[in-house]
Amino acid sequence: MTRLALSWLLLGAWAREPKAPAKAPLLPGSLIVTYYGNPLSKRMGILGEIAPEKMLDRLAGEAARWRKADASATVRPALELVAIVASEFPGPDRMYRTRMQPELIDRVHRWAKSRGWLLILDIQVGRSNVKAELASLLPWLRLPDVHLALDPEFHMRRGLRPGQRIGSSDAEDVNVAIIRLAELVERHRLPPKLLLVHRFTDGMLRRHRRVRLDPRVQVVMLMDGFGQPAAKRRAYRRVITREPVQFSGIKLFYKNDRPMMSTSQVLGLDPKPRVIIYQ
Repeated sequence: MTRLALSWLLLGAWAREPKAPAKAPLLPGSLIVTYYGNPLSKRMGILGEIAPEKMLDRLAGEAARWRKADASATVRPALELVAIVASEFPGPDRMYRTRMQPELIDRVHRWAKSRGWLLILDIQVGRSNVKAELASLLPWLRLPDVHLALDPEFHMRRGLRPGQRIGSSDAEDVNVAIIRLAELVERHRLPPKLLLVHRFTDGMLRRHRRVRLDPRVQVVMLMDGFGQPAAKRRAYRRVITREPVQFSGIKLFYKNDRPMMSTSQVLGLDPKPRVIIYQ
């Protein structure tokens, strides 16, 4: 076996966390508490439902609640902006997605920076691909406080459009993002990047064992389904506990989780979530 082949084999050992890089990573020491959405939509999530200052204050309150619930972790608030939005309409290039204008991304980044928080840019690729959409976000991903999320629900095969059925991604799509983020970390001497991967069904991420871990990127598999606590626990066991990759997270829905899981219920999940997203 060549040295290069051996290197890739070690990176592909999905059950092992890679050796920590020189700059301190966010995980596992942090608990990242995030508001999700887009300022142009009141339906996409809490980030766009209320006035910005009120939204930021509300997230600060949620972060304080999680600090009390998990004294062992450093709570880091974040904004997760859907920066590439899947669309039922093809658009000029027939990719069924819309890239947000730089001014909007900059605006949400300013909101996060004003509080010393993180920004996570979420990609819904439609019929495009991760490589192309990630490239459009490089000006922000080069910054130390900006991270990435992938949403396979809206990754559509040719012939399908978003909303027709639930989409899916392959481990190689995740690897494309890992490789590019690792290059950015190396080139710009950044701390490790977060990469969130949303999922709530078995088929939304194919071949999870082939995700190639890299110490410069921290991969978080995030259970994105809504429902009552018992249903969410079952989904978490199915798509997170049974198919671990590196770190884990969960999304909580203000409108659709009735009742919403308590902090103690969330922290009692196995593995314990390191990212909590509110939509």
